[in-house]
Amino acid sequence: MQDADGQAPSDTELLRRHVAGDSEAFGELFRRHRDRLWAVALRTVCDPEEAADALQDAMVSAFRRAGDFRGESAVTTWLHRIVVNASLDRLRRKAARPVTSAGDEQAFEALWAHGTDPASATEVRLDVNAALRILPPQQRAALVVVDMLGFSVADAAAILDTSPGTVKSRCARARARLLPYVAHLRGDTGGNRSASESVSPAQGGDA
Repeated sequence: MQDADGQAPSDTELLRRHVAGDSEAFGELFRRHRDRLWAVALRTVCDPEEAADALQDAMVSAFRRAGDFRGESAVTTWLHRIVVNASLDRLRRKAARPVTSAGDEQAFEALWAHGTDPASATEVRLDVNAALRILPPQQRAALVVVDMLGFSVADAAAILDTSPGTVKSRCARARARLLPYVAHLRGDTGGNRSASESVSPAQGGDA
């Protein structure tokens, strides 16, 4: 979709057009950001089916609530906030079942003990996905938004609807908990690398 001058409309313009009744504008906005929105849903709920449902719930909500957008943050921040909330809602619905199991932690303890060589891309994605399940949902969401999607702490605070200090605290706790389980992905058996290096977009992937 391009304007008369050949330039692609901004996110804000697409949202404005959607509110004004343009039937194609919201679809274009979603296509523009769907990979990152899918990434945050998948990494937050750690289940493809639940992530798909969370993303669908979020986009339906965004579609209907577009008129409430006041431009106090970027459109992408607003969209990510809706996806995070939908993802956390999915997790709350499953609260009767544990987010992780003893088996998850035992599996990672075994990986760590064996000091495995740097893994293949597929193995890394599987390891990071499983590692994320160990984290409480709020810590997981903060780590995904900051370390895996690259948002600033300020933007992450807007997305997660909390303070920058809380985001920093959640990320620090998440990194500390994950470090023993993911340091081996870079062959760092000494544990000297930061968890933010170990859990990165390149290793975690956006799928």
